[in-house]
Amino acid sequence: MNVLPARRPEYENLLETLTDLPLERELSLGQRLWQRGWLRKSLILLVLALVWELAARYQGNDLLLPSFLQTARAFVEGIGSGELLEKVAISLSVLVKGYLIGIGLAFLLTTLAVSTQLGRDLLSTLTSMFNPLPAIALLPLALLWFGLGENSLIFVLVHSVLWALALNTYAGFLGVSDTLRMAGRNYGLKGLRFVLFILIPAALPSILAGLKIGWAFAWRTLIAAELVFGASSGKGGLGWYIFQNRNELYTDKVFAGLAAVILIGLLVENLVFASVERVTVKRWGMQR
Repeated sequence: MNVLPARRPEYENLLETLTDLPLERELSLGQRLWQRGWLRKSLILLVLALVWELAARYQGNDLLLPSFLQTARAFVEGIGSGELLEKVAISLSVLVKGYLIGIGLAFLLTTLAVSTQLGRDLLSTLTSMFNPLPAIALLPLALLWFGLGENSLIFVLVHSVLWALALNTYAGFLGVSDTLRMAGRNYGLKGLRFVLFILIPAALPSILAGLKIGWAFAWRTLIAAELVFGASSGKGGLGWYIFQNRNELYTDKVFAGLAAVILIGLLVENLVFASVERVTVKRWGMQR
């Protein structure tokens, strides 16, 4: 006959309240505000604007270097008249088309590269050939092949986006661990499904870096191409706006056009890319 051991009586230990430990020091208002990234960046921009204003006043020649206030006035006038907004819309419409086409071609090349040996050789050969080639150097050929139209600009934009994004994406794919690869294989993922569900999420930090680089390359290539394209066809976006006002010696409007380029870059970086990173790689713990 088995005899069960006697049950131990239940008891509860009451812990004394700790009152002698020092409380964590509360941050001051200034320290809490300094932890805001948008505030620190705004202070940097204000300091740069102040330096610009002081340098312009010291230089004393509006034709060479208009002050920050003069540029801001020209920028507001350009927005109010609608001229600057029209140029921005023209440039962005062309930029988005070339950027999306470049993303699609880069995705196709990298998918082939991770799937077949021929694809790897093709990507390696093409990037070695065309990545060092400046996109703006292809503009004369683009004008010859596609004529005076936005197709010429789209061609050079695709070239500027494609190779940087393809290289970053492929490098990210190569960095995916064997454990994740085997997990995907065990689930029966192959080909395009393997790329979509395993490689792209794991390589997303590298892909986002490539997208940022591609956007920057495309933006500056577009402005440079519009300077030539606008001078050839008499129309264009922000690049033509800058070129035209430079010929007419409206230096404040030239700086206003450059400021529009910078502001669009800041907005895309801090609203679009930062939001995508916040809901993906930072939320997943893949990036600090």
